[in-house]
Amino acid sequence: MARRSRDWNEGFAEDLRDKMLAREFLLGAIEEGVAIQVALGKVIRAINPRHNPTQEALNRLLRPFRLRLSLAPIERRRPTAA
Repeated sequence: MARRSRDWNEGFAEDLRDKMLAREFLLGAIEEGVAIQVALGKVIRAINPRHNPTQEALNRLLRPFRLRLSLAPIERRRPTAA
């Protein structure tokens, strides 16, 4: 696989600072099966390369889209009688 140049990555990171482009990138990444943490990490690091994408940072990023990350228990399925 070809390596992307530093210039390409810097240009892409600059593009991701635009909210609408970042939104489209996130939606496209999810549609393509990219893990949400990976896609959000790219957008967060585009804004600040030294930033660690914590849950608080992710929620700040998602707030303009009226979204937030949260945890929910997974219900156990009860075996059904055959």
